[in-house]
Amino acid sequence: MSHSLSTTLELGFDRALEATRAQLTEVGFGILTEIDLAGTLKAKLGADVAPQVILGACRPPLALAAIEAEPSIGVFLPCNVVVRSLDETHTVVEAIDPDAMVRLTDNETLATVAADARERLTKALAALDSAQ
Repeated sequence: MSHSLSTTLELGFDRALEATRAQLTEVGFGILTEIDLAGTLKAKLGADVAPQVILGACRPPLALAAIEAEPSIGVFLPCNVVVRSLDETHTVVEAIDPDAMVRLTDNETLATVAADARERLTKALAALDSAQ
């Protein structure tokens, strides 16, 4: 069982990050948070890692439905989408697999919410692939 959905793009990091933001918006997600993980690790620890940004994607109707089904589900929200540079011309985009919420909580009531979120995230990743 995988915990993520992913694709590898033949795009540099900046273009992949911009395209990912656009595709998430296209499928109905808003970006609540954006964490520059590489920048934070550099500032706090002096560590040099490849560019990597965590986007906190949220679709409020899905978040509400998930909270109504499982009040403690907030620990899994928002849906994290990571854009990570592999090299100058390749970037990986990974999203948490919403089905993991169902598996980890053992709450089948979340299945409909997870299926909707998974469909949207899969569509966004597929659109990124086809736009190369």
